[in-house]
Amino acid sequence: MIKKCDFPGCEKAGTCRAPKSRDLKDFHYFCREHAAEYNKNWNYYAGMTDTEMERDWEQRTFGSALKDKKQAQIDTTEYLEFLNGFITGRGNFDRLSKKRVGPPSAVVAAFGALDLPVTASKKEVQTQYRRLAKIYHPDTAKKLNPKSAAEKFASISSAYQTLEKYFKKV
Repeated sequence: MIKKCDFPGCEKAGTCRAPKSRDLKDFHYFCREHAAEYNKNWNYYAGMTDTEMERDWEQRTFGSALKDKKQAQIDTTEYLEFLNGFITGRGNFDRLSKKRVGPPSAVVAAFGALDLPVTASKKEVQTQYRRLAKIYHPDTAKKLNPKSAAEKFASISSAYQTLEKYFKKV
């Protein structure tokens, strides 16, 4: 339902809402012209002291008024020091440890035993293992020395088992 403009003497439709007080629960309904005029002259903080305005703004912005100004100043100083350290690279948070990040040495050795890079996928490991197993398995390695073929096959099998465990963890 469209109401009549609340401005005295106006007969236009009141299509624009304007607050009556700071609690924003009750509203006037004005036409566009009178709503613009009302809003131009209406001040949310009218009748409040500077301290009251600051407390209200803090409460509406942060959820509660800041009671301890000294603590707020300390927090601000710490935050600015953090930002400065971050920007200039002098902060302790960006110091990298000297530890090498990567797979364990046993896993790297297993990749090497299968003649694969450490970036190889599980599928590539399986394919390479099958290929090498056909070559070095003692039952199929007729052209190779049976003893050396058995040792190589044991090495390949051990490497494959190590990588299977590694891929289950990752």
